[in-house]
Amino acid sequence: MKKQPRLSFWQIWNVSFGFLGIQMGFALQGANVSRVLSSLGADLHHLSLFWLAAPVMGLIVQPIVGGASDRTWNRFGRRGPYILGGAVVAALAMFFMPNAGIAVKIMPPLVFGAVMFALMDGSFNITMQPFRALVADMTPEEQRNAGYSIQSFLINTGAVLGSILPFVLTNVMGVSNVDPDGGVPSSVIWSFYIGGGMLLLSVIWTVFRTKEYPPQEYADYKGLEVVSKEKKEKSTLSGFFKLLKETPKTMMQLAVVQFFSWFSLYLMWVYTTYALAQHSWGCPITDVKSESFQDAGDWVGILFAGYSLFAAIFSILMSRLANRFGRKTVYSSALLLGGLGFLSTYLFSGGDLIHLNLLITEVDVPSSAALWMIPMAGVGIAWAAILAMPYSILSDSLPADKMGVYMGIFNFTIAGPQIVSGIIAGEILRYFFNGEAIYIMVIAGVSMLLGAISVTFVKQNKAVN
Repeated sequence: MKKQPRLSFWQIWNVSFGFLGIQMGFALQGANVSRVLSSLGADLHHLSLFWLAAPVMGLIVQPIVGGASDRTWNRFGRRGPYILGGAVVAALAMFFMPNAGIAVKIMPPLVFGAVMFALMDGSFNITMQPFRALVADMTPEEQRNAGYSIQSFLINTGAVLGSILPFVLTNVMGVSNVDPDGGVPSSVIWSFYIGGGMLLLSVIWTVFRTKEYPPQEYADYKGLEVVSKEKKEKSTLSGFFKLLKETPKTMMQLAVVQFFSWFSLYLMWVYTTYALAQHSWGCPITDVKSESFQDAGDWVGILFAGYSLFAAIFSILMSRLANRFGRKTVYSSALLLGGLGFLSTYLFSGGDLIHLNLLITEVDVPSSAALWMIPMAGVGIAWAAILAMPYSILSDSLPADKMGVYMGIFNFTIAGPQIVSGIIAGEILRYFFNGEAIYIMVIAGVSMLLGAISVTFVKQNKAVN
């Protein structure tokens, strides 16, 4: 087996640069889709069901794309065709989703918005999964922590930019934050346009600036045998369930951690706008078209940018911390801080309006809303670890020739808990909490703490190729 060459910092940077744009789109989705769907007529208690489109698409798409990318090679490389193709479709969906009103003659706007949401998230999944495998493909083992940490940094930088876009457009550029007809505000529509454009440009940069290893060279570096096309096709038809049976124990143990952490994240993305609007602004449950609710929605973008900024900063330190204290210690500690962050949101409610200078603009918000930035520090540290540590731990236990398909299968551990959360969260909110979404944030905190405990049971094993 030939020794795989080390990459320079900028080579590793280019490998993951496309994730900057993808995460801008994903952040816009996370902070604004509940707001968009509510503007189109979705009920609070049904929001989690609409959000099921995201994990279901991931559950279907990622294993297929992962397996296919393991067997692909053309002028754009091995992972490149899927990264580029998914980005094109995702950008188109971002352009159309907030303009659901244009489809009123074809289908109800809410249905069109939900379809575009599913298409957008499915395309994100097509693009994201090969990016995960690309880092493992291109970096030697000793640079794996650095590779995923840089990817985490770019992801969170993109999330900061995407999260603050509606707020910046409203408070700096003067774009309207309230639609006079009760529809999607112009600030959100233009944010999706900008995010879609950035997604395309950053992905194109990665695809054309990263030269993937040809099949024979890749096999030499990973100690693999180049498999014939006929054998690949045969294994494709008969081997998927065999792969499931041979799933490394490390993946199964990480699946438990993933369940608790992604269960929490799904609740955050769906319900933070409502929790903040009710708990800090005092908005009634059904008041989703008022200026106060839209102000809360904009501030959620700032909070999400905040946790992404904390995550980006922690990503810079994470590789060194993992090398010194171990991946599991860093992973568990980060989830602990995230759980405490979610739980502490309950402490910050109401308060008088205070005037804040955000450098780019000045804004008046309830004092408790400003204090929500404290919990976001813990959430951001957890988010950075969730984006990097499971993949860094897992990549060592996976055979190199099945890296893509196993990374795709691993997405089950992301999609599954979100599906469970989507099915039960609305009913819990309705029947146990009378629509008070802040208690959903408390549940997210408890789940994240359980994830931190679960990390201690993960055993790190080396793969046998």
